Order: sequence, then structure tokens, then C-alpha cells
Amino acid sequence: MSMTLDMGARPGPQDDYLIGKRQAWFAFAMTFALMLFDYIDRQVIVSLFPHIKSEWNLSDKQLGALVSIISIVVAVGGIPVALLADRMSRVKSIVVMAGVWSMATVSCMFTTNFAQLFTARAVVGAGETGYGSVGAALIATLFPMRLRSMLLGAFFAAASLGSVLGVVLGGIIAAKWGWKAAFGVVGVPGLVLALLYLFVRDYKTVDLTPKLDKVTGSLGGTLKHIFVTLARTRTLLFVCIGAAMQLVVVSAVWSWLPSYLNRFLGMTPEVAATQSALVVLVGALGCIVWGFVVDRLTLRQPRNKLLALSVLCVITMCIFLVAFAGTAPGPAQFKLVLLGGFFMTCTVGVVSGVVIEVIHPGVRSTGSAVLSLFQNLFGLAVGPFLVGVLSDQWGLQHAMAVVPCFSLLAAFAFVHSARSYDADVDRVSNVKLAVAT
Repeated sequence: MSMTLDMGARPGPQDDYLIGKRQAWFAFAMTFALMLFDYIDRQVIVSLFPHIKSEWNLSDKQLGALVSIISIVVAVGGIPVALLADRMSRVKSIVVMAGVWSMATVSCMFTTNFAQLFTARAVVGAGETGYGSVGAALIATLFPMRLRSMLLGAFFAAASLGSVLGVVLGGIIAAKWGWKAAFGVVGVPGLVLALLYLFVRDYKTVDLTPKLDKVTGSLGGTLKHIFVTLARTRTLLFVCIGAAMQLVVVSAVWSWLPSYLNRFLGMTPEVAATQSALVVLVGALGCIVWGFVVDRLTLRQPRNKLLALSVLCVITMCIFLVAFAGTAPGPAQFKLVLLGGFFMTCTVGVVSGVVIEVIHPGVRSTGSAVLSLFQNLFGLAVGPFLVGVLSDQWGLQHAMAVVPCFSLLAAFAFVHSARSYDADVDRVSNVKLAVAT
């Protein structure tokens, strides 16, 4: 049975659950849980920065590199992994990915120097490669279009929640048992979830057109097709750019706020980690809220969701500029940072939904991987490392005051993407989907 959107919205070709409602929500719950531990394992190191810096005498640039290396590896490997998942099995590929990143996280507790920890973190990134894009494609396909942005917002909000737990757990565990023990504690649950994920239903691999099947038959052909698609599908190109620019700000705040609070507000590493976790938690709430609000406000004209994102990005920039460049360190500044945290994650669920809408269903994981490549390589990888470099040169205060300007670049990109949205959606709107046996 097909359900149409209300308020005069144009319904999609498949606006109902692809599989049973209960099975769809089980798939979402499992995918959400793995995303949660993905980011727990990724961000636990942030609260350990003061301990690692003191014990190994590292620079801020080196500390930032321990975060950025994961995003770089994810960006490089995301497209090949997503391509395999699209043509073979999304569920099995997720099981393998979760197993790899969880074991790599546990291995971090046995490192004895920067080079070993850097290498272990790179392997964590190798395991996480493609997970966000494959998981997003699975959720977007199993659920009705009317729920897409909200559910993808909730899915990616798991990244914020995982970061909260990673930061908090890292600080608590390091204070009691030492910073290395934190990696072991957070790495094991991912292995259990990986096995349970085998019970998730997949959707049937969509038959491609002869031309699309030919060009995606090899990695080289796929990469060529991706560049051609980016050039032709302007919505995809500018959405990817805008998403990346906004994540420069998000990743910078997530990675360096604990150190900022420790250095400028005099908080202990454990307290700084807890306070920073509040900002990330507010960001998780914002991710869900803005996904829902943007969806509801743009039912009549879906392309307006991109214009709404541009406004939210400008608001993000203004709040953080006032916080870091115009307010002295203290309680008032922290309240502004909390408010900025609520706005800064506004793009996450919406942009993923837009990419799904303008990409052929047969290569949705690969299309999402293109978004992931931009988000990781030009967004998540840039923020922590850039702030580390600027901090070594100008100090952390000035570094945090510069980064919010990337939100303005994001706003410009979203305005451009709105111009081509309708035409790009119409091109792929009639492809049929079916559940896998």
C-alpha cells in the first residue's frame, strides 16, 4: 500500500516500507547501534589528548593527526567498499567492517609510541570505511521517503551520541585505569553487534541499465563514472561541498573543545571531557530536530530544504564567531558554544537524504560514498588537523575563532545546489525496488 505526502507534496514512487515495518525498524536499530560504537571508537581518543600529550610529549599537530587519519582512510576507501556492497551484500559488508574497526580499537591499548598508535588508528579508519554510506543507503531504501531525512538525521545523530560516550568514557576510564585501557573497554561491544547484524534484512541489488552496468564493472570505470556524474549532477556536487565545509566546523569543535576548556577555563581533563560531551549531545539532538523541521517545512517544495540549510549554516557561523572571537572564556562563552552545537549538525541527515534522492537506486551506497569522501577528506579530516596547525602557530584561541568561517562556504554551496535539485530528482524517480530474498 502506498501512502502519499500531505500538504500537497508530490509523493515519491515508493513511499512505503520496502520490508515489514518491524524488520525495517530492527534494521534501523542495529545500524544505529553500530554507528554509535563507530564514533565511540573514533572519538574516545579526544578526551585522552592531555594524557597522551603529557606522556609522549606530542605537538597539537600530532594530536590532531590521530583524529584526522581515520577520516582520510575512510575517504580513500569509501567508494571501493560501497561499490562492492552495492553489487554484493550491504549486510555482510557491514559485518566485516564492524569487526575490523572494533579489533583495531582494542589494539590501540597495546601501542607504545606515536607511530604505533597512528598506525592502529589508520586501521580503525580502514574498518569504518564505507559504513556510513552503506548504512545510510540501507535505511533510506527500507523506509518510506516521508521518513527519510528524519531517520537519516537520527542515524547520523548516533555519531554525535557516540562521540559523547567516547569522550565521557575516555575521561572516566583514563582517570581510573589509565588512558590505554579506554581503547579496550570501548572496542569489544562492536564485535558483538557485528555478529547480531547478520539477522538484518537487505534489499535486493537493483539491476542497472546496460550503460551503468558497464561503466561500474571496474573501479576505474566507477571512478570515471563518478566524476562524470558529479559534473552532470550539480546537486550532488554542491551538496557534497557544502556538507564537507560544515563538517570542518563540527569536527574542529568536537576534537578540540576538551583541550580548549582544559587550557582556558582551567578544567581538569575529566571535567573538560564531560562538559564537551554536553555540546556533542546537544549536537545529536540538533541533528534529529533539524532533520524533522526541514522535512516538515519543505514538503511542498523539497528543494527548499537546501535553502533552509544555508540559513542554518550562517546562524552557526555567527554564534561561534561571537563565542570564540567576541566573548571572554567563561560560563557565558560556554552557553554560546552549546547553542552553536545545536545548530552545527543541521546538515547531516538532510544532505544524506538529498544524495539518495538524486542517485540511481542501484548505486545508492556508492553515491553515499561520494558524499562520505567529501565529508571525510575535505571536512572531518581538515577540522582537527587545521586547528592543530593553527594552534601551534597562533594559539588555540585564535584557531577556534577562524574555523567557523567555513560555515559560510557551506551556505553558498547549498544555495547553488537548490537550483538543480528538481531536475536531478526527476531523472531517477521511476526506478523500482524490491526486498532481497
